[in-house]
Amino acid sequence: MSKKNNSIGLNKDPKNTTVVVAMSGGVDSSAVAGMMKEQGYNVIGITLKLYDDTKEVSKSKQCCAGQDILDAKRVADSLGIEHKILYYQNKFKSGVIDNFVDSYLKGETPIPCVQCNQTVKFKDLFEESKKLSADALITGHYVKSITTNNETNMYKAIDDNRDQSYFLFNTSREQLNYLRFPLGGMLKNDTRKIAKSLGLNVADKPDSQDICFVPNGDYSSVIKKYKPNSYCKGNIKDMNGKVIGVHEGIINFTIGQRRGIKVSDKEPLYVIEIDAEKNEIIVGKKKELIKSKIKLKNLNILCDLDELKKEIFVKVRSTGKLIKANIEVNDNFALVDLLEDEYGISPGQACVFYSKDKHGDKVLGGGWITKN
Repeated sequence: MSKKNNSIGLNKDPKNTTVVVAMSGGVDSSAVAGMMKEQGYNVIGITLKLYDDTKEVSKSKQCCAGQDILDAKRVADSLGIEHKILYYQNKFKSGVIDNFVDSYLKGETPIPCVQCNQTVKFKDLFEESKKLSADALITGHYVKSITTNNETNMYKAIDDNRDQSYFLFNTSREQLNYLRFPLGGMLKNDTRKIAKSLGLNVADKPDSQDICFVPNGDYSSVIKKYKPNSYCKGNIKDMNGKVIGVHEGIINFTIGQRRGIKVSDKEPLYVIEIDAEKNEIIVGKKKELIKSKIKLKNLNILCDLDELKKEIFVKVRSTGKLIKANIEVNDNFALVDLLEDEYGISPGQACVFYSKDKHGDKVLGGGWITKN
């Protein structure tokens, strides 16, 4: 007689199933820990300390700040589950912050949340969970996971405003088969209701905002802190190569930016290109931002390549829409032909592949946008 799958797709009784829950101290991961405990699983909560607290960070609304670690501990105590804190400051500095700074200095627009998920959160936490003999690693990310025949696929969350699938495209197949995302089929209000029903002190806690190690949203100040010589004046040029202004450092600009250029024209000007080698900013009209072809590097493919030859959609920024596209894969690179116009596509961002099936928008992988 075959055993019935439990709520996370494993053929084990919950009381015989150990799960690690990544607890950031926010309402989402706290609710997930409570759900797993309530369903009878053996729950171990793990919180990551990723950077040394400053006065600004400890009072901020950022993920993994000092207050968050305390909140995670309190939630674990109230649920009666084991709780561990892992000290990953050095790993986070080398794997995420350094990459963030270097990417900006190259004229790119980095996504540190993807790097964080790819390194410390899923790689190192994955390994730690295995050492604890856990059957699954569970997080509070808003993505759907559907497990069939021991293989898990990732889908966009039902709540478009909360969907985090874009940030998880670099998850490996091995990691994905081990990960579970219980909140993908819920709305945020539902999550808060669960937290309240469990009596968790974080039920009304505000969501974390922006990047965790940039508590005031000032990216350039972080870069200046780690690379003091990064503020170098340079030319602002128009699309014809004519010098029309001077900038205070390319780290103050991103592709598609309109405000802060400090150069006037008959029509609004946008940052079209950032030339890090020449320390130049190229500006132009909005129509100059339209791109129809993208080159990608460092691919992560979560499907058979034949699936990429069917009807495919891509997302080129976390807040962007799904765009129909054709994809040609060559080794670890890809050429993406967009079938709809898109503005302000920036090197350093991710291009994530999706297909549609009966379960929703399925994540097929993706790659990093590079300069042509």
